[in-house]
Amino acid sequence: MSYNPNEIEAKWQKKWDDEKAFEPDDGYERKKKYILSMFPFPSGRLHMGHVRNYAIGDAFARYYRKQDLNVLHPIGWDAFGMPAENAAIKHGRHPKDWTYSNIDYMRKELNTLGLSFSKTREFATCDTLYTKWEQEFIIKMFEKKLLYRESTTVNWCESCHTVLANEQVEEGCCWRCDNEVQLKEMPGYYLDIIKYADDLLGDLKQLEGKWPSQVLTMQSNWIGKSQGLEFEFEFSQSSKEKLGGNFDTYTVFTTRPDTIYGVTYSALAAEHPITKYLVDNNLLDAAVADKITAISNMTERERAQADKEGYALGLSVVHPLTGEEIPVWTANFVLANYGGGAVMAVPAHDERDFEFASKYDLPVKRVISGGEELPYTLEGLLIDSAAFTGLGNYQAKAKIIAMFEEAGFGKGTTNFKLRNWGISRQRYWGAPIPFVHCKSCGLVPEKIENLPIALPEDVEITGEGNPLENHPTWKNCACPACGADAIRETDTLDTFVQSSWYQFRYATNPKKWETTGIDKEDANYWLGVDQYIGGIEHAILHLLYARFFTKVLRDLGYHNIDEPFENLLTQGMVLMDGTKMSKSKGNTVDPDALVEKYGADTARLFTLFAAPPAKELEWNDSAVEGAFRFIKKLYDRKSKVTKKTLPDIEQSSLSKESKLARVKVYEALQKSSDVYEKTFAFNTLIAACMEALNALDKQDNALVWTEGMYIMLNLLEPIIPHVTTELSEDLFARKNLQAILDVREEVFVKESLLYMVMIGGKKRTEIEMSSSATQEEILAQAKEAGAKWLEGMTIVKEIVVPGKLVNLAVKPA
Repeated sequence: MSYNPNEIEAKWQKKWDDEKAFEPDDGYERKKKYILSMFPFPSGRLHMGHVRNYAIGDAFARYYRKQDLNVLHPIGWDAFGMPAENAAIKHGRHPKDWTYSNIDYMRKELNTLGLSFSKTREFATCDTLYTKWEQEFIIKMFEKKLLYRESTTVNWCESCHTVLANEQVEEGCCWRCDNEVQLKEMPGYYLDIIKYADDLLGDLKQLEGKWPSQVLTMQSNWIGKSQGLEFEFEFSQSSKEKLGGNFDTYTVFTTRPDTIYGVTYSALAAEHPITKYLVDNNLLDAAVADKITAISNMTERERAQADKEGYALGLSVVHPLTGEEIPVWTANFVLANYGGGAVMAVPAHDERDFEFASKYDLPVKRVISGGEELPYTLEGLLIDSAAFTGLGNYQAKAKIIAMFEEAGFGKGTTNFKLRNWGISRQRYWGAPIPFVHCKSCGLVPEKIENLPIALPEDVEITGEGNPLENHPTWKNCACPACGADAIRETDTLDTFVQSSWYQFRYATNPKKWETTGIDKEDANYWLGVDQYIGGIEHAILHLLYARFFTKVLRDLGYHNIDEPFENLLTQGMVLMDGTKMSKSKGNTVDPDALVEKYGADTARLFTLFAAPPAKELEWNDSAVEGAFRFIKKLYDRKSKVTKKTLPDIEQSSLSKESKLARVKVYEALQKSSDVYEKTFAFNTLIAACMEALNALDKQDNALVWTEGMYIMLNLLEPIIPHVTTELSEDLFARKNLQAILDVREEVFVKESLLYMVMIGGKKRTEIEMSSSATQEEILAQAKEAGAKWLEGMTIVKEIVVPGKLVNLAVKPA
């Protein structure tokens, strides 16, 4: 019977379902492995990126099950978010209907791939039961003062009608719709992630060697810890008068206190309260005021990419050490949310300050020796720095900070680039933020017993405004504190909140889902995730937020875990013609059609063979055909197997071809544990199995065939599970699909060795010798084989390198 993938795959998928083959044990007696791939958004159809991600995770899960480990390998749906709402507008469907129908379809697609997911732990983040516990966490964070509400300037996407976190703005555009982002003043809810900045930064050390170094660097840079000096500039008397007595001082932060004597100007952010006061009170030229307002409406990324731009504010401050008056400017490179939105500028020793000073002809004062050209940013001795002159600049930093503190001028402090996480969104399809606005009590959290606060389903989604805000009754409620009429919060949570704790929900036994959000005993057993798989595009957004949530939930008593993901594999994108597959570009491959034509095993084999997991994978039709041919060949060789068990083989009785076939089989076996546990280079293991099958084809010993198939089916089962399980059931009653087999070292003992013969420094011939041959025998054979090159020569030196070469140094006789 020829290979029929559709029949075989349907058979085993049903059998695995009937056997509940992939459910983890409830107990904690066995060692565990938690394998998790980032869950999909239910967009309606799988793409090849999904296939690759889940094939990688499934290979890990199946491998570790064979090691008799208790394996948790779950899947769910990242189901809230703007795409569902946008689809509702476009197609006239309710987001809930659109989402759950997509989940049903995509679940069937995943099932056809034979992925060994736990079926009992599946959930969608839009399930009200998931929302219930998430809302409880949010309330507890509010009670611990980790969540607060305030009015700030936010990133606003007009197309999506919602606020975006800084991390969701990519090159000035919305990460979802690519629309240009605007800045807008409005109230919102924030999680105080900065309180955990030191933990988030310090604990990256735990992940070194376990996460890609690129991801660790990206996280470290995003957190952006800097230590320095915070002090106040006092305005000159004339400037105080210009400001109407409303401002006497402002605070600056610098990481370079060693350059304090080189300050020649100060700069404020366009949004700084002093700058805004000047603009609002018409104290600046109208054209200048308009340009400053335009700067304040630019995103951080736009400012970073723009040329340096600034305007003199007609103010001056007094240098706290020298008493000199220093001009005050506004500059587009100063950010309102970093270091108080004000800087001291030292153009002689900072490239950015120097560029600005050069453009506007501001003074430059060197205070560190070294280098011929300015700006000079390396180490050196201080000059023209009063009592600190002659000190090394790094040594001077600490002394200058100490002097400021002793004199009461300022203090040493730490700043972070990281900003607090804005979690409120002005959209319908999200988890409602569980707060109530009461005229008497102010902002009040909902009572825990009233959770979940569910979305109303009778809404009209037009894309204009927030449907919850426009709903006639939903937002009207009683105050949980005093019982008076109140208004329910109509903002919903950023969808990254849902994906920040889902790893703990999977770990909680589903039998407990109704009564608890995270079971502490379950979480402490399963977490951290032993292997996490997903795209590097989540290096900052999702991974940082999930790490933050893990630490907060730990401190709230839900578990004892410091880091959620022990090991991280970031898989590369799937490309076609050098470009990422995209529906908009019309260069996608439909996984359904691929599975229908070739079978799921071929799709899985191709995605794991075409490139190492972390590298980009270029689509190749001929490589897909090649993967199918290999599986068919493997299936067709089942007739070569003559025993139901792993045979004992007398190595010495085998032909040269049979011995080589055994070597190839056991080389693949040797490679397998490293591939599954260290390198993840599945392509090299598959290539080794292909070599082994080719070598087996060149010999005809039935026992060697039996042994080869027994081992190869074991090695390939995590990669192409349907056909390997079918063959293993038929040939070995699945006894071969146990823990990985021992390598039989006698296979690698060579009975003969090939020696290169060098005469007079040149390779002349080769000889094959018994591995037990003596040096004398090897030399004698080498001289016989090289006789014609030795004629008329005298051998002056003989060297034998065991197992490699014979070198005969000669001279004319």
